[in-house]
Amino acid sequence: MKALDFWFEFASTYSYLTAMRIEAAARRAGVEVRWKPFLLGPVFAGQGLSTSPFNIYPLKGGNMLRDVERIAAAMGLGFRTPDPFPQNGLTAARIALIGCDEDWGADFTRAVYLAEFDQGRQISDKAVLSDILHSLGQDPEAVLQRSESPENKARLKAQTETAMQLNMFGAPTFMTEDGELFWGNDRLEQALYWARHHTLEGFFEQDAG
Repeated sequence: MKALDFWFEFASTYSYLTAMRIEAAARRAGVEVRWKPFLLGPVFAGQGLSTSPFNIYPLKGGNMLRDVERIAAAMGLGFRTPDPFPQNGLTAARIALIGCDEDWGADFTRAVYLAEFDQGRQISDKAVLSDILHSLGQDPEAVLQRSESPENKARLKAQTETAMQLNMFGAPTFMTEDGELFWGNDRLEQALYWARHHTLEGFFEQDAG
């Protein structure tokens, strides 16, 4: 089966929307999804930014929030602006890295996004993450301990460095097996189509039909 890498950041509003729909879309397309948590902080720092571009440009940020609110409502999802924005998703990403190696990474990721953007909880709070892990049948204390190991911390750092080497500049980002990069929730379907066909030829005709 063809595969698509889904690079996501827990602070990313559009990654929230993608995480909640990518598996159904991938099933329809006949593509396997590989979940890849990473950190945008180092990516932004490499661009000379100290925070999210949505904070630097208030008009853009305001429009983004309304855009996500509209899309979330159409998807039947709640949305509230995190306070602060962006939230610190470091520990969540370290946990997700473990979960994505096992069979609960996608469920954990969706639960974290719902806690953050639907329920308004602080995802940097280990109590919140422990609640999510417990709901998934995991041992919170054991998983948190594993997530804080030097080896796991190094893995997340390396994965973020890989994202930068692949010229990623935001999230969500999709990478096909032949190295095509697609950015943004609104490019998911194109990324899946390319993963299957290695071209977008025929994509828009299919969409129009």
